[in-house]
Amino acid sequence: MSTDNPRMRVPGALAVAALALAACQPPSAKEAAKGPAPVTLAPENVAVVEEQTLQSGPEISGTLRARRAGSLRAEVPGAVLEVAAQAGDRVKAGQVLARIDDRAIADAVLAARIGLSAARLNVAVAESNAGRSRTLAEAGALSSQQAEQADAALQAAKAMLADGEARLAQAALVAGKTRVRAPFAGVVSERQVSPGDVVSPGSPLFTVIDPARLEFEAAVPASQVSQLSTGADVQFRIAGFGEGFEGKLDRINPSVDPATGQVRLYVDVPNEDGKLLAGLYAQGRVASARRTAPSAPEAAVDASTVPPTVLRVTGGKVEKVPVEVALRDDVAGAVAFSSGVRPGDVLVLGAARATLPDGTAVEVARPAEKSADRAPAPAAKAN
Repeated sequence: MSTDNPRMRVPGALAVAALALAACQPPSAKEAAKGPAPVTLAPENVAVVEEQTLQSGPEISGTLRARRAGSLRAEVPGAVLEVAAQAGDRVKAGQVLARIDDRAIADAVLAARIGLSAARLNVAVAESNAGRSRTLAEAGALSSQQAEQADAALQAAKAMLADGEARLAQAALVAGKTRVRAPFAGVVSERQVSPGDVVSPGSPLFTVIDPARLEFEAAVPASQVSQLSTGADVQFRIAGFGEGFEGKLDRINPSVDPATGQVRLYVDVPNEDGKLLAGLYAQGRVASARRTAPSAPEAAVDASTVPPTVLRVTGGKVEKVPVEVALRDDVAGAVAFSSGVRPGDVLVLGAARATLPDGTAVEVARPAEKSADRAPAPAAKAN
């Protein structure tokens, strides 16, 4: 018996037609009211306004050097008999670093002492003669002229005594220079002599530095000198060190280098722990201005508008807000606001800010969790 009944096919056809018609109908008013889906912003495309202390000022770069350094040179000629310090050794003030042959100088000291003894003897004889001559002259047994000659001989003997004392002092001073001593407590940074070397006056021997105090020597264009004042804070970094360092602007050179148009600066850098080394290259900034205010990355600000604007996320949408920038910190890459935003506001950054019209619906994606931070899933129980 056949089941192909025309009467039974009509309702099925109507159902299929109804479904096709429904598929072609426009969305309902409720669905249209929902609008387009919100734009998802990645965490790196937004920043939260925070209260921070920012600074601004001229950027500087230069080299660290010892604030106190002594270059020791030979002051007497001779062969170096002993070297008692090496590069890197810590030394005390007055410590002997080297000894130069002093035999010839010792002979000069001995000769000066003998000459001084003879001069003292001559003074004693001259004083006796002068006294006797005065007594005889007063008694009329000696002319006054002869008495005056005796007095003159006494004065000449005293002059010879003074000369002998000076010669001995000079010889002793030269003898003392055969011992090369540290001028202050510090570290030997260079040793330029070895035992057996024959040196002459002016030959370099040692360099001693005090590492507890360094000086950051840098330069800025002459046009930026008006922003500087002694005592200003200086923050700087050195390649290879994960931390930043601080110092104080100590001196500003009063003249401009005609070749570069720049002015030299000298920053006092404490280094009691000895972590920093003389000769390192540093980059930093003189903090000529400081402000604590709501702050955000500089990429959040559209500086092409007047006044500058930011794109703030409010109620699931972005809105363009005019702001007033109080300070730019080029080192931190951030700006401080004096009006327009408050701590806790969420701002859109960079390219994302440039592509979103005012009023666009957005949502901020949560940062992806690191796999190592996720708790392991519980194991399934065996039945």
